[in-house]
Amino acid sequence: MPKFVSDLLTEVSEHPERTDWHQYTRGFGHTRLVNVLANLYSRFLKNPVNPQTDVLVTVGAYLALYYSFLGWLDHGDEVIVMEPAYDSYVPQIKLAGGVPVPVVLSLAPNPTSSADYKLDISAIESKITPKTKMLILNNPHNPTGKLFSREELLALAELVKKHDLIVIADEVYEWHIYPGHEMIRFASLPGMYERTITIGSAGKAFSATGWKLGWALGPAQLLAPLKTIHQNCVFTCSTPTQEALARAFEMDLAIIEEGKFSESHLLTGLASELLPKRDLLAKGLREAGLTPIIPEAGYFMIADFSDI
Repeated sequence: MPKFVSDLLTEVSEHPERTDWHQYTRGFGHTRLVNVLANLYSRFLKNPVNPQTDVLVTVGAYLALYYSFLGWLDHGDEVIVMEPAYDSYVPQIKLAGGVPVPVVLSLAPNPTSSADYKLDISAIESKITPKTKMLILNNPHNPTGKLFSREELLALAELVKKHDLIVIADEVYEWHIYPGHEMIRFASLPGMYERTITIGSAGKAFSATGWKLGWALGPAQLLAPLKTIHQNCVFTCSTPTQEALARAFEMDLAIIEEGKFSESHLLTGLASELLPKRDLLAKGLREAGLTPIIPEAGYFMIADFSDI
C-alpha cells in the first residue's frame, strides 16, 4: 500500500470526535467517496455519473459481483462466462440460481503475449439462447492479463445490443496497465453505459485488499436491485476506510486534472511498480524451462510448461 494512503487512514483514526468519520455513514456509499468516484468515472466512462443514483459502495468488488447476479438473475437464466475465468464467477452465478455458460478464449499458436488470446464473437453468439440474460466481461482479464482491443469490444457491444444483454464489466485491474497499452472501459463505448454494471476495487487501486471496499457503477435502473440487497444485508460499509479512500482518490484525481499523468499513482504509479516484478517473474520462468505469456495488464502470468 502506498504510504500516502495509510497516512490518510491514520489521520482519520486520530480524530474520534468526528462522528461523521466513525459512525454509520450513508448506506449506499459515504458521500465524499461516491462524489469523487462519480467525478473520476465521469471522466473515464465519458458519461455523466450521478453520485446519488449511479454508484453503490460494497464490501469489496466480490460483493458487487454477487449483488449483480443475485439482483438480476431469475432461476435458470444463463450467463456467458469467458474462460479461463476468475474462480468466483461460476459458484456465485449458481448460488443466484443462474446457469454459467462457458466460452473459451481462443489462443494463437506459440503464444508469447496475452494479446494472443482472442475474443471469438461467433463462438459467443453460438451460446446465446432465449434464456441468456447476462455476459461477464473481465477486462483486464484474470488470469491471462489480456486487455481486450477496441475492435473486440466494439464487436461485443454490437452483440449485446442485438441480444439485449446486461453486461457485468469486472474492471478491477483497470489501473494495472503496462506501458504501450490502452485500457478501454466497456461502459465508455457508444450505447453501453445504460446496459453495463461496472465493478471496481479499492484493494486493486491502492494495494489495500484488506480494506474490502469496492463499487458498482451504472444507471439507476441497473443498480436498483443491488441496492435493495445491500440495504437489507450489509446496510453500510466501514466509514473510516471510506473516508480515507475518498481522500486518496481526491488527491490522485487532482493530479490527473492538472495533467501531471506521470505523477498519478493510478495512471502510472501502479504499473511502474509492477513492471520490473513482471519482468523478473518472466525471466525466472524462462530459466526454469517454461514459456511465459507476458501480460499486458494485472499481476498474474500464465506459462506454458509443455516442454518440461
